[in-house]
Amino acid sequence: MTILIVEDEEATARKLRRLVQEVEPDATVAGMTVSVDESVEWLQTHPKPDLILMDIELADGQSFEIFNRMPVTSPVIFVTAYDEYAIKAFKVNSIDYLLKPVKEDDLRSALMKLRRMKEAFLEQPDGLNTSLATLLRKLAASSSTEEPPTPTEPAYRDRFLVKQGQRLFSVPLSDVAYIFTRNKLSFLKTRDEHEWMIDYTMDELSTLLDPNRFFRLNRQVIAELRAIDKVNLYFNGKLKVSLRPVFEEEVIVSREKAGEFRIWLGE
Repeated sequence: MTILIVEDEEATARKLRRLVQEVEPDATVAGMTVSVDESVEWLQTHPKPDLILMDIELADGQSFEIFNRMPVTSPVIFVTAYDEYAIKAFKVNSIDYLLKPVKEDDLRSALMKLRRMKEAFLEQPDGLNTSLATLLRKLAASSSTEEPPTPTEPAYRDRFLVKQGQRLFSVPLSDVAYIFTRNKLSFLKTRDEHEWMIDYTMDELSTLLDPNRFFRLNRQVIAELRAIDKVNLYFNGKLKVSLRPVFEEEVIVSREKAGEFRIWLGE
């Protein structure tokens, strides 16, 4: 088995390499990369690894960007510092994930799970890649080459499940004014000024929300049309947006997105 380790923390990368050698003595760590750019270059210039151990937060962005830039068919085990609640969305159809600091037993269990999956798909060579592709579509941001949803899947979400204590309930999108990030977590802001945490990244949400109703103003905020209170010209062709309910931070639309935003508003 050949393994690529994608990890920007040197100490964690060394530990992963040591654990791989202890848990899977016959495995070969074929490469170790620290960024999105380096990982893409490595995958384009080397034979496909049998497995990728991949951190989510890298030096130059989230590792999901790798899948936007090129097709990745190797099974992936994500390594993350997120707590379990924040990464529940990644568990659907995933190969596995490991929480930092990675433990030997966790890695051994993940490799055993991969082995069982390969055995299950032994008579269907494309089966494992199909399962992985399903995961990657859920994790990666939307791209022009992404396959459209199947007829059995709704095109866009109309509600989100949120948690309050031990209670779960749905928040209709008609109640949502905007969605924003704080400390790498995503939150719904409703028109009555409630905030609810949801287990989706902003890139995922960009593919789940109706673009006629929602616009991604910048990396931090996705707003519903009725939440746009004021739009003012800003320097260098940028736009400054005021939201309602009021958003605590300044919301700036870049010069590159300003034209698209103005068209979306009805120009």
